[in-house]
Amino acid sequence: MFHPKTLILLGFLSIILFGPQLAFADVFVPLHEYLGYFDSNGIYTVVGNVKNENDFAVIPTITVSVIENSKTISKTIEHVPLSAEKEIPFKIKFPEIKSNTPILVNPELTYEKTISYEVPIQIIYDKTLVKHDDGHISGKIQNTGNETVYFPKIFAVVHGYENVLDITQNIEYIEKIEPGEILDFTMYPDPAITDDVFYYSCFAPVDTTVIPVTTKKNGGDFDFRYDSGAWYSAAKFDEQGTTMTMRGYNSYPLETYANFEFAPISGNEKFSVTINDEPIEFIQSIDEMGFWHLAFTVEPQSQGILKISGFDKGLPPELPTIPVWIKQNADWWATEQISDSEFLEGIDFLFEKQIVSVPAREVVSESQWKIPSWVQIPASWWYEEKISDEQFLNIIENLVQREIIII
Repeated sequence: MFHPKTLILLGFLSIILFGPQLAFADVFVPLHEYLGYFDSNGIYTVVGNVKNENDFAVIPTITVSVIENSKTISKTIEHVPLSAEKEIPFKIKFPEIKSNTPILVNPELTYEKTISYEVPIQIIYDKTLVKHDDGHISGKIQNTGNETVYFPKIFAVVHGYENVLDITQNIEYIEKIEPGEILDFTMYPDPAITDDVFYYSCFAPVDTTVIPVTTKKNGGDFDFRYDSGAWYSAAKFDEQGTTMTMRGYNSYPLETYANFEFAPISGNEKFSVTINDEPIEFIQSIDEMGFWHLAFTVEPQSQGILKISGFDKGLPPELPTIPVWIKQNADWWATEQISDSEFLEGIDFLFEKQIVSVPAREVVSESQWKIPSWVQIPASWWYEEKISDEQFLNIIENLVQREIIII
């Protein structure tokens, strides 16, 4: 027997909404799901939903513009890959808006074709999916695929009785979900619209998504990204370029997380993190691509000034497209110091990060991986820089497409 609130939710999930839409071929933002509002902290917020009706995956780029006192403020986001016949919500904050009467302009949308595999995560539509009296929703997700999914997120559109109210996401930090595993998730709408929430729809699982930010540092642009259930704005470096401050807030009544990603300058940085000048616990790590990560928890319904110190002066050098460890693996494999499967783990990583791609690649289990020994020759040439990164990637793409290499 379904919970009554679950029945209401599921009933409205099946409604087809008709209305005007911004079209760009078969990728578009429906205008009835595109709106701006002032959140509980008084920050102007724009939400929307991108739909892809093509039979191929795309990477959508959305530009949102707001007019305030005859001045146009625009922000652009490149979203995560969007699979064929799927949709993905987006949310953009405009802390620059100070007036009470901003004018939201219809969004501009472009896209690039890409190779993307549908994230094998499903919402479980049963009595565990419940909209609570305070407007939040809780439920369960399951990994229905054969591979572990790392850092998954679930997005949803929040509806009122007559129109869309907000875009929200799970506030829990999920490091990974194993094949067949079932995990809980919780979503909260912004407190400013809690009393008007009627139902949730358009649940969209993604394997990762981050918010890009650019700020000035030592006379140049410093790009970084963050992933969080909280929001951060007004990033600014001090004159030395060694300390960055931001305004942050978590409107939700539950603890959430923040994970910042920075390109290294020397690679020897040692960071410290404070909130309102009080030190907090955090984890500093480095990923496979050589980027620094700073992760910490964010207290419920909190706000303050985040300060990150420990940056080296100057700007990051340009990092190689291919991580150094994969190139080192090529040499070790060519000289038979590591196994075929160890080398292919690096090649598989290139596909996971979409550094290389082929159409209609069928992912197989690790036990079925294979690579002919003669590929050691171009691998050795690549390590010795007799061929370029681009030439080596072209060789790998060609061999995988022809199923000479199977991963």
